[in-house]
Amino acid sequence: MTRRSQRLIVLLLGLGALGSASALVLRAFGSNLVFFYSPTQVVQRAAPHDRAFRIGGLVQQGSVQREGGASLLLRFEVTDGAHRVPVRYHGLLPDLFQEGKGVVAQGRLGADGLFVADQVLAKHDENYMPPEAAAALKEAQAR
Repeated sequence: MTRRSQRLIVLLLGLGALGSASALVLRAFGSNLVFFYSPTQVVQRAAPHDRAFRIGGLVQQGSVQREGGASLLLRFEVTDGAHRVPVRYHGLLPDLFQEGKGVVAQGRLGADGLFVADQVLAKHDENYMPPEAAAALKEAQAR
Protein backbone atom coordinates (compact mmCIF):
# COMPACT_ATOMS: atom_id res chain seq x y z
CA MET A 1 0.00 0.00 0.00
CA THR A 2 1.44 3.30 -1.01
CA ARG A 3 1.72 6.30 1.28
CA ARG A 4 -0.79 8.20 -0.89
CA SER A 5 -3.44 5.49 -0.56
CA GLN A 6 -2.91 5.40 3.22
CA ARG A 7 -3.60 9.15 3.41
CA LEU A 8 -6.69 8.71 1.26
CA ILE A 9 -8.02 6.00 3.59
CA VAL A 10 -7.35 8.14 6.67
CA LEU A 11 -9.07 11.09 4.98
CA LEU A 12 -12.12 8.99 4.05
CA LEU A 13 -12.36 7.54 7.57
CA GLY A 14 -12.16 11.06 9.02
CA LEU A 15 -14.89 12.31 6.68
CA GLY A 16 -17.06 9.32 7.57
CA ALA A 17 -16.62 9.95 11.29
CA LEU A 18 -17.39 13.65 10.84
CA GLY A 19 -20.50 12.84 8.79
CA SER A 20 -21.72 10.34 11.39
CA ALA A 21 -21.18 12.81 14.23
CA SER A 22 -23.01 15.54 12.30
CA ALA A 23 -25.93 13.23 11.62
CA LEU A 24 -26.19 12.31 15.31
CA VAL A 25 -26.08 15.97 16.39
CA LEU A 26 -28.72 17.00 13.85
CA ARG A 27 -30.97 14.11 14.86
CA ALA A 28 -30.71 15.03 18.55
CA PHE A 29 -31.30 18.68 17.73
CA GLY A 30 -34.37 17.88 15.63
CA SER A 31 -35.95 15.70 18.29
CA ASN A 32 -35.53 18.42 20.94
CA LEU A 33 -37.02 21.26 18.91
CA VAL A 34 -40.23 22.59 20.40
CA PHE A 35 -42.15 24.98 18.19
CA PHE A 36 -44.48 27.72 19.36
CA TYR A 37 -48.08 28.03 18.16
CA SER A 38 -50.82 30.54 18.95
CA PRO A 39 -54.32 29.40 19.93
CA THR A 40 -55.55 30.45 16.48
CA GLN A 41 -52.98 28.18 14.82
CA VAL A 42 -53.98 25.32 17.13
CA VAL A 43 -57.67 25.78 16.30
CA GLN A 44 -56.80 25.95 12.60
CA ARG A 45 -54.98 22.59 12.99
CA ALA A 46 -51.57 24.00 12.10
CA ALA A 47 -50.09 22.50 15.27
CA PRO A 48 -48.78 18.92 15.28
CA HIS A 49 -50.71 16.17 17.06
CA ASP A 50 -47.79 13.76 17.24
CA ARG A 51 -45.18 15.84 19.04
CA ALA A 52 -44.79 18.37 21.82
CA PHE A 53 -45.06 22.08 21.14
CA ARG A 54 -45.62 25.31 23.01
CA ILE A 55 -48.77 27.34 23.08
CA GLY A 56 -48.83 30.91 24.28
CA GLY A 57 -51.26 33.69 24.94
CA LEU A 58 -53.25 35.06 27.83
CA VAL A 59 -54.98 33.02 30.52
CA GLN A 60 -58.70 33.51 29.85
CA GLN A 61 -60.47 35.39 32.63
CA GLY A 62 -62.60 33.04 34.74
CA SER A 63 -61.27 29.87 33.13
CA VAL A 64 -58.92 28.60 35.86
CA GLN A 65 -60.48 25.63 37.65
CA ARG A 66 -58.82 23.30 40.14
CA GLU A 67 -60.05 19.75 40.00
CA GLY A 68 -60.69 18.19 43.37
CA GLY A 69 -60.30 21.28 45.52
CA ALA A 70 -56.68 21.68 46.57
CA SER A 71 -55.40 19.34 43.89
CA LEU A 72 -52.46 20.21 41.68
CA LEU A 73 -54.57 19.30 38.66
CA LEU A 74 -56.14 22.30 37.02
CA ARG A 75 -57.70 23.44 33.80
CA PHE A 76 -57.57 26.80 32.16
CA GLU A 77 -57.88 28.30 28.73
CA VAL A 78 -55.25 30.11 26.71
CA THR A 79 -56.51 32.77 24.36
CA ASP A 80 -55.04 35.10 21.81
CA GLY A 81 -58.22 37.17 21.67
CA ALA A 82 -59.59 35.32 18.66
CA HIS A 83 -59.61 31.68 19.81
CA ARG A 84 -59.31 29.73 23.03
CA VAL A 85 -57.59 26.41 23.70
CA PRO A 86 -58.37 24.40 26.85
CA VAL A 87 -55.31 23.32 28.79
CA ARG A 88 -54.93 20.71 31.53
CA TYR A 89 -51.89 20.86 33.77
CA HIS A 90 -50.79 18.87 36.80
CA GLY A 91 -48.14 20.50 38.91
CA LEU A 92 -47.06 23.65 40.64
CA LEU A 93 -47.74 26.90 38.88
CA PRO A 94 -45.24 29.73 38.64
CA ASP A 95 -45.83 32.71 40.93
CA LEU A 96 -46.69 35.01 38.03
CA PHE A 97 -49.50 32.77 36.76
CA GLN A 98 -52.77 34.74 36.85
CA GLU A 99 -55.90 35.13 34.82
CA GLY A 100 -55.49 37.77 32.17
CA LYS A 101 -51.68 37.46 32.18
CA GLY A 102 -49.37 35.94 29.63
CA VAL A 103 -48.56 32.27 29.74
CA VAL A 104 -46.61 29.73 27.71
CA ALA A 105 -47.45 26.05 28.14
CA GLN A 106 -45.48 23.14 26.71
CA GLY A 107 -47.14 19.82 26.07
CA ARG A 108 -49.14 17.80 23.59
CA LEU A 109 -52.49 18.28 21.94
CA GLY A 110 -54.95 15.45 22.42
CA ALA A 111 -57.36 14.15 19.80
CA ASP A 112 -60.19 15.82 21.73
CA GLY A 113 -58.57 19.27 21.35
CA LEU A 114 -57.39 19.39 24.98
CA PHE A 115 -53.81 20.55 25.36
CA VAL A 116 -52.11 18.53 28.11
CA ALA A 117 -49.27 20.62 29.43
CA ASP A 118 -46.25 19.23 31.21
CA GLN A 119 -44.73 22.66 31.80
CA VAL A 120 -46.29 26.08 32.33
CA LEU A 121 -44.31 29.29 32.19
CA ALA A 122 -45.81 32.59 33.19
CA LYS A 123 -44.75 35.58 31.19
CA HIS A 124 -44.25 39.03 32.56
CA ASP A 125 -44.70 42.16 30.52
CA GLU A 126 -41.86 43.83 28.67
CA ASN A 127 -41.66 46.53 31.35
CA TYR A 128 -40.54 44.03 33.98
CA MET A 129 -37.37 44.84 35.80
CA PRO A 130 -35.72 42.75 38.52
CA PRO A 131 -36.36 44.28 41.95
CA GLU A 132 -32.66 44.74 42.60
CA ALA A 133 -32.20 46.68 39.35
CA ALA A 134 -35.31 48.77 40.02
CA ALA A 135 -34.03 49.62 43.50
CA ALA A 136 -30.61 50.54 42.11
CA LEU A 137 -32.17 52.84 39.53
CA LYS A 138 -34.45 54.43 42.11
CA GLU A 139 -31.48 54.98 44.39
CA ALA A 140 -29.42 56.46 41.55
CA GLN A 141 -32.21 58.88 40.62
CA ALA A 142 -32.54 59.99 44.25
CA ARG A 143 -28.89 61.17 44.29
